[in-house]
Amino acid sequence: MERAKLEAAAEAAIWYNHLRETNNEAFLPLFFDRHKIIVLKGGGGSGKSIFAGRFVLERVTSEPGHRWLVVRKVARTLRESCWAQLRGQLSEHYAGSGYQVNKTDMSISFQNGSVILFAGLDDVEKLKSIYNITGIWIEEASEILESDYNQLTIRLRGATKYRKQILLSFNPVSITHWLKRRFFDYHEPNSRVHESTYRDNRFLPEEDRRTLENFKDTDEYYYMVYALGMWGVTGKTVFNSKAVTARLLENIKPVRRGYFIYTDTGVKLTDIRWVDDEQGFILIYAEAESGVPYVIGGDTAGDGSDSFAGQVLDNRDGRQVCALKLKTDEDLYAKQLYCLGRMYNTALIGVEVNFSTYPVRELERLRYPRQYVREAEDSYTHELKRSFGWRTMKNNRQAIIANLIKAVREDVTCVLDRWTLEEMLSFVRNPDTFRPEAEPGGHDDMVMALAIAHAIRDQQSAVTALPPESGTAEWTHDMWEDYRAASREEKKMLLKEWGTPRR
Repeated sequence: MERAKLEAAAEAAIWYNHLRETNNEAFLPLFFDRHKIIVLKGGGGSGKSIFAGRFVLERVTSEPGHRWLVVRKVARTLRESCWAQLRGQLSEHYAGSGYQVNKTDMSISFQNGSVILFAGLDDVEKLKSIYNITGIWIEEASEILESDYNQLTIRLRGATKYRKQILLSFNPVSITHWLKRRFFDYHEPNSRVHESTYRDNRFLPEEDRRTLENFKDTDEYYYMVYALGMWGVTGKTVFNSKAVTARLLENIKPVRRGYFIYTDTGVKLTDIRWVDDEQGFILIYAEAESGVPYVIGGDTAGDGSDSFAGQVLDNRDGRQVCALKLKTDEDLYAKQLYCLGRMYNTALIGVEVNFSTYPVRELERLRYPRQYVREAEDSYTHELKRSFGWRTMKNNRQAIIANLIKAVREDVTCVLDRWTLEEMLSFVRNPDTFRPEAEPGGHDDMVMALAIAHAIRDQQSAVTALPPESGTAEWTHDMWEDYRAASREEKKMLLKEWGTPRR
């Protein structure tokens, strides 16, 4: 018995060493992954399709009775891609598996009863005859519709004692694609996302590597999207796509993420507390500093939108310090804005009122003291009337977007949030009307909230408020410069050391 265990362990070690020698390190953990769905997003030359083929072959040769289905959108593309690839991998790594190739039906069968079937989603009759599937590999998954994917998952119902899995391999295309929404934004349960680039592929020929590297000099945006596997866009972006994509690559992390809880007495909010939560809908990139003026722009979930959005800016320089994005009811959105405003030194809040005035009225009911005030001429009396909230009109929409484009062009580092940057990449100019708007299937909640935040800045101070006067210290110009550049804790230390300055 002991000898049998030692022999089995030796065989397992030989198998694993061969796996390591013939595969890229970045993909090795996936051979043992038990998630139902494995999503392989990668740039050109990353080796993701080669891995997917080896993954399928490992399963069918070691686990009897599998029926794996390999699909692409168009049947004729399979013969030159997956079909040819798997036959080559079988010859190189699984020659002793007793496989038989049926060129007519495009299928591969094994002595252990497993079989690999190939079909295009345009080959309806062949798909109808395929049943009892235990695994699916969808190559170039970005080519298929979400409805195609849903239909394929229904076919994963074959009888087997082994785990059933779906592999999706693809090069990213539009940032508004259903794959991004389903697996990257909302993280479908029991799925694992894996991202790779040509840098992960040690088997890539040097000539191919140089070709990809050369795009850095000839077409940097193409390099970011095709070589590095960043999500691309299909329309003409109104923001500098290269600069925005480069900012995304920095992968800036919030210092805190979560939401507020509170007690609602029916008249006001009390006992306001912050809750850290990795899935929270508020991302804080810079904590509030004492005396610093902030503004908050809000975009409600109106026509063509499905999220409430909020953007917090440091009004001294227009730098984004916090972002909010959530699906909820209007009153709960307003209360989160109320708490956020209080956290950021009773920030000036300007919420869009085009589709609903409820959030503004809720803030007023809660007696939030600093809302943006707009002026409009009364159509009857022709007198100016003042109202809370921002109203986006045909004559000011272009202006606030142009103002935001200018701010981002002059300093893209003023934007830190991934939600916002990704929306900027899908904010395009309509080819028919030239109107800047979200790409079909995309959203502009975060972009519009940021544009509103920039637009209302003139109703907020642009300088740090002086600390309360309680001393008679004389500060030099250099001392003032150091104080303004200091963090909140550093300011406290400087006040203690230098004393409070005269106004």
